[in-house]
Amino acid sequence: MARRTVPCLAAAILSLAVFTSTPAPAQQVQQAAPMSQEDGMRIVNEVRKQLSGLTNYGVFDWITFGFHGRTLVLNGFASRPTLKDDAGRAVKNINGIAGVDNQIKVLPLSPNDDRIRAAVYNRIYTQPTLRKYNANQGSLAQAMGPGGRSFGMMAGGITNNPPIGYHAIHIVVNNGHVTLYGVVLNQTDASIALMQANSAPGAFSVDNDLVVQGQNPGQEPK
Repeated sequence: MARRTVPCLAAAILSLAVFTSTPAPAQQVQQAAPMSQEDGMRIVNEVRKQLSGLTNYGVFDWITFGFHGRTLVLNGFASRPTLKDDAGRAVKNINGIAGVDNQIKVLPLSPNDDRIRAAVYNRIYTQPTLRKYNANQGSLAQAMGPGGRSFGMMAGGITNNPPIGYHAIHIVVNNGHVTLYGVVLNQTDASIALMQANSAPGAFSVDNDLVVQGQNPGQEPK
């Protein structure tokens, strides 16, 4: 049975999240009734709606989903354990799925990772070219509102109190390693985001998994 993966749209600006997960056991696939195209689209749209409605899904998280038969598989990264649990609960009762395999990885709590998140966020979202990808169009302090300028917020604690509003470019930090996820309008913006993230102090490495709108993941830029 062919693997199917689908995009997870978070808000108005297109935001793509695709993954390929481990094949389900053959017995499970054989017992699952085939999903019609109409039924599949209904389920996909409902999953998108439920995940994008999570109030604690923010710029430092990235959630993807796919299917094995009628089993919904969640994947990605959560900066807070509550997000993983909330995502599983949000989709488990959708009509037409047989169950939920929640493989979202909870990122470790780390003051150093918080400092890197703050630094990368500011380097990316204060760039004039990239401000259009942030509803707040500014720095971390602006995005966090009153009190956001304090050193305590900048140096730690942003995992529990992340920037508000929609962000097209997501910043995942795992033990000092940064990965950028999301969808941008052109390759120039993707390159600028990578350059800015690389200039942030403290990051051990930066991977750019941003997708240019209209291209499939893994497709070479035009």
